[in-house]
Amino acid sequence: MGSYGLIGETSRPRRARRLGRAWKRRCSLWLFSLSLLSLVYLAFFGARLPFDSLHHGHVNERIFANEVEKSKMRHANDYISEDINTLLEGQGSHTSLGKEISVNKSNFRNLGFASDIKNNLSHARADSQLEGSKHSRAKSRKRHVPCEVGFAESVDNLVEPENYLNFTKFSLEYITKEETSNKNFVIEPRFGGHQTLEQREKSFYARNQTIYCGFVQAPEGYRSTGFDLSEKDGEYMANCIVVVSSCIFGNSDFLRRPTSSKIGTYSKKNVCFMMFLDELTLKKLSSEGHVPDDMGNIGLWRIIVVKNLPYADMRKTGKVPKFLSHRLFPSARYSIWIDSKMRLHADPMLILEYFLWRTRSEYAISNHYDRHCVWEEVLQNKRLNKYNHTVIDEQFMFYQSDGLSKFNESEHSSILPSFVPEGSFIVRAHTPMSNLFSCLWFNEVNRFTSRDQLSFAYTFLKLKRMNPGRPFYLNMFKDCERRAIGKLFHHKLVDNPPPVL
Repeated sequence: MGSYGLIGETSRPRRARRLGRAWKRRCSLWLFSLSLLSLVYLAFFGARLPFDSLHHGHVNERIFANEVEKSKMRHANDYISEDINTLLEGQGSHTSLGKEISVNKSNFRNLGFASDIKNNLSHARADSQLEGSKHSRAKSRKRHVPCEVGFAESVDNLVEPENYLNFTKFSLEYITKEETSNKNFVIEPRFGGHQTLEQREKSFYARNQTIYCGFVQAPEGYRSTGFDLSEKDGEYMANCIVVVSSCIFGNSDFLRRPTSSKIGTYSKKNVCFMMFLDELTLKKLSSEGHVPDDMGNIGLWRIIVVKNLPYADMRKTGKVPKFLSHRLFPSARYSIWIDSKMRLHADPMLILEYFLWRTRSEYAISNHYDRHCVWEEVLQNKRLNKYNHTVIDEQFMFYQSDGLSKFNESEHSSILPSFVPEGSFIVRAHTPMSNLFSCLWFNEVNRFTSRDQLSFAYTFLKLKRMNPGRPFYLNMFKDCERRAIGKLFHHKLVDNPPPVL
């Protein structure tokens, strides 16, 4: 009996230990199973629950962003309304036009200006609402691509068409100096001169005349009006017959060389590739490794250093080589302008044949890739603060009072496929009509804003209207063709709007 009692006493702890170990194993198994089930549930059904508040946060942020955008648009519309009402109600003169433009409310209403502006405002609001919907759908943006251009296979057999330059004939001379004082006040010499509205009106006639076209020299004792070139460069430029030109002022862009493999031997020997720079830009380019060689070239570009820039606005200074190539290159028969944001990717002689000779045109420029009406261009310039809004309003009102209307494709397509150009690429023959148009366009930029897209249609239409029977053969080609002849880049710097004038 005693031994049995001892065996029972020792077996109980062992049984308890076995039960404990079994319980632990079962608990571990249950915990593992529960964890696995929880993970499966979260993976298939409950993954969104912990992040639901974050998801709603993104929705709220989007809603808030949309509300902010709508608020901005309402403020922009209110701003436009306030500007228009102020301009309609106010009487007096605009000082930035030399107190020559008198704005009278009744006169503008007689011309239909008030109704046009109000209609334009309603369209602007509708466009703003449409723009708001576009912002919420970033993928809806248009993608602009180049298209095929049917260039000739080679420059070897190119011949200028017989009687090609037999366009409208007349003689143009240019005002090179003007008096600096009269009985009432002293005139400060300016590069563009001091053209009166009467002189401006007469200059649109295609006839033998002497007109303002930049390069108005200061009399003795006064500082130069600007765009000063060295005597050596002037002599070189005077011998150019075919010119490709571009410019960079104020270190506003990178130097982009023409694609040498696309330029034929004939063009490399006979075409002048001219790049206009100021001293600041040349210094910066030199520090980046773009140093002119002994001939003054960087690649195909012949570097022309401009001293004493005529305008504080670098964009306006850039219009001198852009529009006045016939003044800079007096012997040239043809010129091609290419903006510094483009790299030339085609032979200049093939360009002349395709855009001018083949179409019997004396001036070629592409339509804008997105906008065709000056009203749209005005709103876009203000929305992006491209220039002082008051000066834009002055220019826009002046053009409307002189007959500028909205672009209507069914009505105007036979005249121009667009009222807004893409001015980064221009091909022109130096004919009297082409030279006159270039001078007129430059004078508008000199008088108003440097945004030349605002003045293109007005200048062309007024020139055409005032010279019936004396045609100007302008070829406005597709923007996709412009993209095919050059690689496009963004400008180096974002321009700030010029100060209030």
